[in-house]
Amino acid sequence: MPIVEVTHDPHLPTDRIRDLAAALPHAVSVAVECPEEPYDGVLRAGDVEVRFRPRGAHDSGGLEVVVEVRSKWFASRAETRQERCERLCDDVVEAAGTASVGVYLSLPVAAWAQGE
Repeated sequence: MPIVEVTHDPHLPTDRIRDLAAALPHAVSVAVECPEEPYDGVLRAGDVEVRFRPRGAHDSGGLEVVVEVRSKWFASRAETRQERCERLCDDVVEAAGTASVGVYLSLPVAAWAQGE
């Protein structure tokens, strides 16, 4: 399950945030899809964890939207991580309605466990 942290300008219109929230689960799933974790185009509960927060008084940076995606490392993902990141950035720009966007795709070696 990718974990997505979205930091945005606190003055970003609500409709842009809503559009981004609607588009991100699918866009992120496409960006991290690989043979080890295929994506069939159907989102299920828990497939993507998305968290939004406005940029705070002590945060720095001039971009309207910064998206950080953390997803498990697989060699097949890592080989094309830059292309995946650029494609996701294009999707975020379209959904957010602004080109003032940064996307960071992190593929750490990780483990995940989840209870019911």
